[in-house]
Amino acid sequence: MDLIYTPKQKAFRAEVRAWLAANLPKEKLASYDTREGFEQHRAWEGKLFEARYSMVMWPEHLGGRGCDLIEWLIFEEEYYGAGAPMRVNINGQLLLGPTLMEFGTEEQKRDFLPRTASSEIMWAQAWSEPNAGSDMAAISSKAIRDGDHYVLNGQKTWSTRASFADMAFGLFRSDPASSRHHGLSFLMVPLDAPGVTIRPIKALNGKDAFAEIFFDDVRVPVANRIGDEGQGWHVAMATAGFERGLLLRSPARFQSTAKQLVELYRANREVADRDPSIRDAVARAWMGAEAYCLGAYHTVGRLSRGEKIGAESSTNKLVWSELDLLINETAMRILGARGELRSGAPLLAASEDGWLEGFLFAQAGPIYAGTNEIQRNIIAERMLGLPK
Repeated sequence: MDLIYTPKQKAFRAEVRAWLAANLPKEKLASYDTREGFEQHRAWEGKLFEARYSMVMWPEHLGGRGCDLIEWLIFEEEYYGAGAPMRVNINGQLLLGPTLMEFGTEEQKRDFLPRTASSEIMWAQAWSEPNAGSDMAAISSKAIRDGDHYVLNGQKTWSTRASFADMAFGLFRSDPASSRHHGLSFLMVPLDAPGVTIRPIKALNGKDAFAEIFFDDVRVPVANRIGDEGQGWHVAMATAGFERGLLLRSPARFQSTAKQLVELYRANREVADRDPSIRDAVARAWMGAEAYCLGAYHTVGRLSRGEKIGAESSTNKLVWSELDLLINETAMRILGARGELRSGAPLLAASEDGWLEGFLFAQAGPIYAGTNEIQRNIIAERMLGLPK
């Protein structure tokens, strides 16, 4: 693979680097799993949007700047390399956005995409239910047609960002006589609609990262359906491909964290080298992040030739989720007992703060976006042709 950038790409990198240097927040934003931090991140997203850096690969008339995927990778490298804030609206920008691009009406694109790029609308996922986690085909929440509206009843759980978001997207059973993958419709739902009840779920760090959503005779316009009625499974599988594939976890995110891990190891080398396996784990983490980056560039090359990402998005999901675990678990091994101190503890150096939160979040990686066990089944059946 020949990674030589064009003059245009080099100029774009320089432009992004200069803008970030001049505009990064002076102080670290609060966690976006708190109301204060959520609104701080919304304001930052708005600033990115004003400079057309929020969704660089979207068309200009929809709030982007029409970049290709190589330029997106360049932007991500500069963004994470500068230590910029984590993105809070990825549900809307990286999952719903591409779904609307592919399946939405022109009116839906004009109405929702610019306001999603600016984070005027913050989105939550409404996938999982108490009896439908990794097996989304078991969804039972109903959306019964009543004229030009659907009437929603049911419950969603583990809805990311739902505690503070404005809208949610998810699957509902629009044909009550259907089962499994059939009779589902993909709907966008305002979370302030009458009949919606949101109950926050505390994450391991005590913050409101998730929520349950209850729907009691909630009326949603048919115009909020993406794709045809009863074809929601097809639409949702495309969204799941975006989630597991290239966009949700850019390689720059892991390259930046792996670099921080190397720095942590060097600062604590005398203690860390008492266990030679730690040094090996640091090396594997750094190499894994670089390999994931090269894999992303290879995938972008395929897409630029008109190819599609299919079942191999499951391998991508396995790689980034297990790489995240390796990086954060290795950091905790280096820190020892100090790693268990909460953020802001006086005994933690600046380079040591935040690893506990990253470690706790990484535990969820093999579960969300489809459990890794399910992804291995998909790889076995659809890529390797093994029997069920």
